[in-house]
Amino acid sequence: MRVDWLVVLGIFVALLLLGGILWAIPNYKVYTREMNGKAQLREAEWNRQIAVEEAAAMKESAKLKADAEILRAEGIAKANEIIAGSITDEYIRYKFVEGLNDGNTEVIYVPTEANLPILEARG
Repeated sequence: MRVDWLVVLGIFVALLLLGGILWAIPNYKVYTREMNGKAQLREAEWNRQIAVEEAAAMKESAKLKADAEILRAEGIAKANEIIAGSITDEYIRYKFVEGLNDGNTEVIYVPTEANLPILEARG
């Protein structure tokens, strides 16, 4: 009789284990799906934050490039003012004669009062 109780107890424990396994497998699947969903949601949030930070960096970069371009334009304008203020008729004649001396000039246009080139010159 004692053996019968052990067999019954063994069958009962086996049924409990089988029931536990049958209960645990679907619940584990639900748990893993929930964890995967949470992980995907967290990854999407990180990707969004990365995209926002990259956009902010691009915006800041564009602002700094625009500021640099403004500074460059101001420098060019100032340099042009200095050059325009220092150009005289004598300097223009000097540059003209200097251009004649380099030997690379094939056609020479001499500005006149009417801004027409002199086609023939007699000396």
